[in-house]
Amino acid sequence: MKAIRIVTRGIRDAFKSVVRNFSLSTAAITCSSITLVLVAVAMIISYNVRHITTDLEKELTIVVYMKDTATDENITELKNHLDQMKNNGNVESYKFKSKDEWKVEMKSYSDTFSTALEFLENNPLLNSFIITVKDVAYLKETTEQIKKNEMVASADYGEGMAENLVKVFDVVEKVTIILVFALVLVTAFLIGNTIKLTIFSRKSEIEIMRLVGASNISIRLPFLFEGLFLGVLGSIIPIIVTIYGYVLLYDHFNGYLFTQIVRLTEPFNFILYIAGLLLIMGSVIGMIGSYRAVRKYLKI
Repeated sequence: MKAIRIVTRGIRDAFKSVVRNFSLSTAAITCSSITLVLVAVAMIISYNVRHITTDLEKELTIVVYMKDTATDENITELKNHLDQMKNNGNVESYKFKSKDEWKVEMKSYSDTFSTALEFLENNPLLNSFIITVKDVAYLKETTEQIKKNEMVASADYGEGMAENLVKVFDVVEKVTIILVFALVLVTAFLIGNTIKLTIFSRKSEIEIMRLVGASNISIRLPFLFEGLFLGVLGSIIPIIVTIYGYVLLYDHFNGYLFTQIVRLTEPFNFILYIAGLLLIMGSVIGMIGSYRAVRKYLKI
C-alpha cells in the first residue's frame, strides 16, 4: 500500500509540476515534438531505403548468353556448374531460356519483330541463363566465375550502375540511422534541461522534503513521472503528423517515388510500428533525461 501511495503521489505531483511550470513544459514539449518529427522522418527514410535496396537487389540478375556453337552437352555442363554454385557459392537460383523460347517471346513484342524473325531461315538468338545471387556484394565475382566457361559468349549484370546504386542507398541508410541517434540525444538533452530548471525553481521545496525525512524515491519519483509526461505529450504531434503525412504521401505517389522502380513501403502496419516507436522513445527519453537531471542536481 505504501508503494502505491508513493507512486500515486508521484504522478499527482508530476502533473501539478507540468501545469505549474507551463511555459517550461510547453517549451520542452514543443522541442521534443520537433525533434521527434525529424526522428520519424529519418526512420521512414531509413526503412524505405532498406526496403528499396532489398527490392533492387532481388531484381539484379546475371544474364548469361551461350555461344552459338554451344551443344546440349555444353549447356548441361554449365547447369551442373551452376548447381554447384547454388550449394557452395553465391548463386541463389537460375532459369534456362532457349533461343526458341526467346524467339517466341520476341515475336510477341511487335509485328515487326515477328515478321523479321519469320523471314530468317535460322534463329539468330542465343540460349541463355538468367541467374539470381544470394549476395549482391559478390555479384561481380560471381559473374567473373561464370565467364570462365569457354562456351559463355557474355555475362552481364549492369556493371557499374548496379553497384553504384546499391552503394548510394547504403550511404543514405547509414546517414539516416546516425541522424536518428543524434536527434534522440537532442530530445533527451532538451527534456533534461527542462527538468533541471524545474528542480532549480523548487530547491527550497526539495530541502523541506529532505528535512521532514522524505525518502530519496519520494523526491525522485515526481521528476521521473514529469519527464515521462513531457515525453508522451511531446510524441503525440509527431505520431499524428507521421501517420497522416505518410499515408497522404503514399496515396499521392500511388506507392511509388518518382519511378516504378522505387516502391514505397505500404503504410499499414509499417506506420503504426513507427508511431509505437515514437511513443516509446518519447517516454523513455523523457524519463532518462529526468533521471540524469535529478541525479546530477539533487545529489541524492
